[in-house]
Amino acid sequence: VYFFTPKYKHEQNRVCDKDISMEEEKRLKEELNEDRERERERERERERERERERERERERERKREGERERENPVCVVRWKREITEAEREE
Repeated sequence: VYFFTPKYKHEQNRVCDKDISMEEEKRLKEELNEDRERERERERERERERERERERERERERKREGERERENPVCVVRWKREITEAEREE
């Protein structure tokens, strides 16, 4: 009985009845490493996209804040104070 490194989660408990050749085992390990590397790259890309989205949201918030200041400076001061109080409560 021969245990091998699983490529997918559902194969973790699977046991091979026959021996896998060294080349086959090496190939499977390389595929596993490539899959993991691709997954890490996708995760990094998703994180970069989330960061870009947060930056766009901050930019939109700054624009809205500027518009509020032009509309009524007193309201903005009160609004900013409410936000900082809410942040302190968290």
